[in-house]
Amino acid sequence: MSAPAPSTVTSVPGAPASGPAAGSPRIVIAGAGPAAQALVSQLNRARFGGTVTVLSNRDDASAELLDLAALPQVSLRFGQPASFVDAGTRTVSTADGMEFGYDHLVIATGSAPEEAPVEGAGHCLSYSTIDDAGAIGAAVRDLTTELGRRPLGILVGTGTAAGQAEAVLRARGVRPIRTTLRPAAVKAPVSGSGSNASGIVFADGSSMNGDLVVLAEERVSRDGLAASAGLRTAPGGGIAISQDFRTSVPGIWAIGDAAAFDGVRLGLLVAAASAAGACAAKLMTATSAAEGMAAGVAERLPAAA
Repeated sequence: MSAPAPSTVTSVPGAPASGPAAGSPRIVIAGAGPAAQALVSQLNRARFGGTVTVLSNRDDASAELLDLAALPQVSLRFGQPASFVDAGTRTVSTADGMEFGYDHLVIATGSAPEEAPVEGAGHCLSYSTIDDAGAIGAAVRDLTTELGRRPLGILVGTGTAAGQAEAVLRARGVRPIRTTLRPAAVKAPVSGSGSNASGIVFADGSSMNGDLVVLAEERVSRDGLAASAGLRTAPGGGIAISQDFRTSVPGIWAIGDAAAFDGVRLGLLVAAASAAGACAAKLMTATSAAEGMAAGVAERLPAAA
C-alpha cells in the first residue's frame, strides 16, 4: 500500500542536526523504484557519510521508501523527476526547474512496458526482472496446495524475459503452455480460484484456458537521461554499463532496468538488491578515494599568512 504525500510537500529531508557535514560527498539518484530503494538502504548500511538525494517522478511513495526518506542523510524529492543532466558541471535538473549538484549520479529510472497493458492484466502474474521469480514461486506454491495437483500455466511473451519465466514455472512444477501471440484480454478468475486469471482471449475470439497466466512481455529501458548526459546506450536500449556499474561518462552510474550490460537489461541479469549492494560498495570506494585525494592536496598547500 502506498501512502499519499501532501501536494505541498516536495521533499522529505532527514534531520539536519545529525546530517552530514558541509562539503561531504553528494550522491544523486534519479529514480525511486526497487533498485533505487535498495541502493539507499545499502549506502545507509555502509555508513555513507555524505548526502543522498532521490529524485522521484511520483507524488506518493511506499512505506519502505518513506522509512528511507527519514534517514538523516537522505532527501527524497517527490514529484521531481530528473529531466536533464549536465555532465560538465555535474548538475541534474528536474522537470520543475530545480537543480542539484552531484559528485556521483546514479540513474535508476527503470523500464516501461513496450505496449499498453492487456485488458484484465491485473489478474495475471508478471515477469519482467529476476526479482519477479520469488512472487511467481509463492503464487504457484499456494495454487498447487489449493488445486492438489500441478497447475497448468499460460505464458505470454517472447525474448529473454519469457524464456526466464518459463524456466521459473517449470522449476516450480507448473506445466507451461507458451504463446507468442498477444491476447486481447485476460479472463477474470473463476469463482473459488482466488485471484488467478483463468485464461486469455485473442482478437479473433479464440481462447486458452489454464490455472494461471504469466505475462512476460517486452519492456524498454527508461534511458531518456542518456542523451543529455552524453552516455553510451545499448543498441536495444538501456544505458550501457561496465561490470562495476559505471557508464561511459565519469561520475555517472546506472543500475536496475535503466541499465544494460552486454546489451541485456540489467534486471534480467541480476537481482536489484544484489546490484545495489555491489554498486554501493563501488560508490563507497570512489568517494573515499576522492576524499583522500582532496585531503592530500590540502596538506600540500602552503599555510595562510
